[in-house]
Formats: sequence, structure tokens, C-alpha cells
Amino acid sequence: MTTQTDFSSFRFIREFLQRILPNSQIVSLASILLFGSLLIYVLAGLLTPVFASIILAYLLEGLVSKAECRSLPRLVAVYLVFFAFLTGLGFVLFILIPMVSEQMVQLVQRIPEIITSAQTEIMRFPENHPELISKARIKDIMFAVQQDLLVYGQKLISGSAQSFAGLVAAIIYLFLVPLMVFFFLKDKKILLDWFVQFLPADRTLTLRVWQEVDLQIANYIRGKFVEILILWFASYLVFYILNLNYAMLLAMLMGFSVLIPYVGATLVTFPVLGVAYVQWGAEHGDEFMYVLIAYSLIQAIDGVVLVPLLFSEAVNLHPIAIIIAILFFGGLWGFWGVFFAIPLATLVKAVLTAWPRPSIAPTNS
Repeated sequence: MTTQTDFSSFRFIREFLQRILPNSQIVSLASILLFGSLLIYVLAGLLTPVFASIILAYLLEGLVSKAECRSLPRLVAVYLVFFAFLTGLGFVLFILIPMVSEQMVQLVQRIPEIITSAQTEIMRFPENHPELISKARIKDIMFAVQQDLLVYGQKLISGSAQSFAGLVAAIIYLFLVPLMVFFFLKDKKILLDWFVQFLPADRTLTLRVWQEVDLQIANYIRGKFVEILILWFASYLVFYILNLNYAMLLAMLMGFSVLIPYVGATLVTFPVLGVAYVQWGAEHGDEFMYVLIAYSLIQAIDGVVLVPLLFSEAVNLHPIAIIIAILFFGGLWGFWGVFFAIPLATLVKAVLTAWPRPSIAPTNS
């Protein structure tokens, strides 16, 4: 026997389908999102250079647009921006990466020394509190940690780039990606016109979602880029003045730590303070305290000054939403999921904001 609750459930489902299916804009938006997600998921491994080129071209398009606003022809603006991009890429490849790689190799080679120093300090704990843990247990734990760190360090240095296939792929990417970025910028209108012909005709809702996402992501990426540069340069300057070892490597970690909100700043604390403590230890406590104070000030200025200044018009997401996005998309796509967690969360927020709300019929009392 069918109850009243069953009829209410069927009525709710029927009304929901009647409200959604006839709306061609919602169908178009859902189709584009579903097809785009499947395309990225299936072809991500094959078309990685294409996706990377599209992202870089999207980032550089803002500079091209600003140059056009200053009455420069688009082709001239594209050439200027692309030349600046190649200059920055050359600096990263031939100056920055060798410097950071050298410091990383030096740091990994000193891992046994760092572990031994840490072990000496940790062994003082069972001496003072033998009832909690024994020296033998501490030694076993430290030996296991040392072996794991050595393995991870060696993998980090060698990586897949040492293999012939990885080296060939890297060379191909270095040639193809800048070339595709140039053509994406130069022939933007031609490529967009070709792409639009495959989209559904009724896409007003899709355009509204894209406009919001475009504005929010552009503000977010612009702010993050400036924040990374400021934090990187300030950290390197401070670490260099304080004569801290591996200054460029640690400054790079501090700069890129802002890509993972809340989590990155916590994770980068351990290498910075760990290197400072191993370098000076308890014998030169003043130098260690200087690094600790400087690091704390940099993080405080970033959180209190830079973030409100750079992101006043950027992504408006609750911290809980950001953390959930990092966990969810990071679980799906690993590092790149974490890297793009906030832009993807912005897309979800824009879709939910633009999605039509059901109209509530007035009830007769």
C-alpha cells in the first residue's frame, strides 16, 4: 500500500525533473561541465603540454590586454609579453633552477649529519624522562626516520628526469609549450571562434558562470603571483643577511608555500627552523632566535598586510571551503589538485551561485 510519504517523494522528483529538463541553459551548462571534466580526466596524460600552454596563455592574456589598453596593437603586445615570458623562463632554467638544485643536493648530503644532531637532542628526553620512553626505542625510531629521509632525498635529487624518456619529454615540453603559448596568444580570436561552434547555442547561463569565474580566478592568480614574488624576495634577503644556509632554497619554499593555504605555512616552518637550529644549535642561540623572529615577522606581515591588500577583490571563500577543496581535489589529482584547488572551488561556487533556484509557490492558508 502506497503511503502519503511515497506520493510526496514522487511528486518532488517529478517537479524537480520538470523544472530542470526543459531549461536548455542548465542542460548546456551541465553538458559543458561534464564533457570538459571527462576530457581533462581522460586526456590529461596525453595532452599535458596543451593544457599547460592554455593555462600559461590565460595568465599572460591579462598582460596583453593591459598593453592593448595603452593603445598598442595586439600583435605588438603579444610579442612584448611573449619576449618577457621567454626572458623569465630563461632566468628560471639557467640561473634559478641550477642554484636551487645545488643547494638541494647539499642539503640532502647533510641529512645524516642533521639526523645525528637531532638524535643527540632527542636522546636528552629519555635521560630526563626514562619512565616515558627508553633510549633503545628512540634509537630505533631515529634509524627508521634516517633511512626514510635518505631514500626520499635521493629520489628528490634523481627524479624521473634522469631517465632517457623523462629527459626527452622535458626537452620536447620546453620547445612545444612556449610555441603553443605564442600561438594561443597570437590567434586567440581565431581559436575561440573555432571552439565556440562546438558549444550549445543556448549558453547564457554558461557565459554568466564563466564571467564570474574569470574575474575571480584572474584576481586570485594575479594576487598569488605577486605574493609569491614578494615573500620569496623578502625571505631570501633576510636569510642572506642572517647568513642562513640554503637561503635560496628555503626562500623558494616560503614563496610557494602560499599556494597551499594554511597548510603550506605550517609545513615550511620545519625546514627553515630545522636548518637554522642545525647550523647554529644551542651554542649560538642568538642567531637561531634572529631567524625565528625574522621568520615569524615575515609570516605575520604576509597574513596581516599582504593577503588583505592583494586579495581584497579576489576569491571570497570560507576557510572551511578552502580546506575541503584542498582535501577533495588533492585526493583526486594529487599535487595538481592541490595547486588548482581554489580555482576549482571558485568554479563550483560560481555554478552554485548562478544555478536557478526553485520558485516556492505560495501556500493557501
